[in-house]
Amino acid sequence: MSLAKVRSVALKGIEGIPVDVEVDIGSGLPAFNIVGLPDAAVQEARERVRSAIRNAGFEFPLRRITVNLAPADVRKEGPIYDLPIAVAVLVASGQIVDHFQDTALIGELSLDGRLRHVAGVLPFVAMCGQGGIASAVVPQEDTAEAGLVGGVRVIGVESLAQLKREPAEWPHPAPPTAAEAGVAVNDLSMVQGQEHVKRALEVAAAGGHNVLMQGPPGSGKTLLARTLPGLLAPLTPGEAIEVSKVYSVAGLLSREQPMLRARPFRSPHHTISHAGLVGGGSQIRPGEVSLAHRGVLFLDEFPEFSTNALESMREPLESGAVTISRARGSITFPARFLLVAAMNPCPCGYYGDTAKACSCPEASVSRYQRRVSGPLLDRIDLFADVPRVAFAELAGATTGERSEAVRDRVTEARERQAARLKGTPYVTNSEMGPLEVRTFCQEALVPGAEPLLAGAMQQLGLSARAFHRVLKVARTVADLAHSDRIETVHLAEAIQYRRRTAD
Repeated sequence: MSLAKVRSVALKGIEGIPVDVEVDIGSGLPAFNIVGLPDAAVQEARERVRSAIRNAGFEFPLRRITVNLAPADVRKEGPIYDLPIAVAVLVASGQIVDHFQDTALIGELSLDGRLRHVAGVLPFVAMCGQGGIASAVVPQEDTAEAGLVGGVRVIGVESLAQLKREPAEWPHPAPPTAAEAGVAVNDLSMVQGQEHVKRALEVAAAGGHNVLMQGPPGSGKTLLARTLPGLLAPLTPGEAIEVSKVYSVAGLLSREQPMLRARPFRSPHHTISHAGLVGGGSQIRPGEVSLAHRGVLFLDEFPEFSTNALESMREPLESGAVTISRARGSITFPARFLLVAAMNPCPCGYYGDTAKACSCPEASVSRYQRRVSGPLLDRIDLFADVPRVAFAELAGATTGERSEAVRDRVTEARERQAARLKGTPYVTNSEMGPLEVRTFCQEALVPGAEPLLAGAMQQLGLSARAFHRVLKVARTVADLAHSDRIETVHLAEAIQYRRRTAD
């Protein structure tokens, strides 16, 4: 047999595209060519495959070998094609039996024939399941990650020589349960005082609303932000797989615990680049907004981030996804996160503080606050002032409400939303489109609430987007109160979370 074909995958974002690895061994002078839009890492597979085949106890054919990666219009990147190329060469040369007709392969080869870890195993196996491929061969150390996808027989291989016989199947680990899903280290009861900010975080968690906290240094903004994951309901099994696929593509999954059990909490430094925040690079990888998918993205020192990085967040905040375009195509990563931003009111941090005078000129304060643009602020639902905590509150012996109690209320509110939004592409109130806002918010207002909303629009200078966001927050406040109608008190609470100045 001089012609063989095995299956593999090309990754586009967090999705897999089926790839056929075709090998033809013909007559002529010895040569080893790879075609089908391979990058430099795939071209280098020729030397890795040649050495791995020899050192695994096989014979490398000294003939003209042509490898075609189809479809040819999809770019192939990385070392993941080492294993399928080597297997196809061995099948074509008659050195191993072709039992790979309903099997896909992925893996990087070392020169001695052993298989190494590769990124993107989870999307690869998911593609196998969606494409009706029965089995997947992966490096042995990636089998726990591959086993997260049900319905596909996962075969772990330590070396190329092991393919002389059929390896054993790796057992599928169970999806996470609510009890196993972790919560934040910081409990809400650790925060003394700041009850109004805790309430704002509860509303944010219940409806998936973005929040901005502003206050002097040491007032507890970072501590409060780190309690937020503990207020969110645990990841569902479907969400856990979805988030784990992003981390798999980024190469950040733990090999001991490949499925993420807790909602992500990402806190990048303000010096992060545009590509680091939203994704990109020479080999496109997900950024922090995608690594925070279904979790929390905390941006401390909000105005210190570069303008380019901040403005690039407007798309994911609105659509829940980020699209990175290059000359050879575009890739979309999910980015449905809850944004928590924190900032000081001025460069020195003490503008408006009751205990320490601000040393900044008015022009400096204004310039500092304008570093975050109006269109970006318009996409934030809740604005909370975090003042200095008084000594009496810090020294008090009583502790506040625990995160577990708040999480129970948040979970109940989310269940109400899920029932209401069933049949729509949305999960939380913050995601609702204009039709849902009109149906579930405007038509749910009690008589007498509209004049309050009209006055708020005029006094606060609310845009159309901010108008909708106020209604979404009011809907969440009503859900926390187990109310089908949006009462005036619910709307008033939503309005007081808006900024005090015109947009």
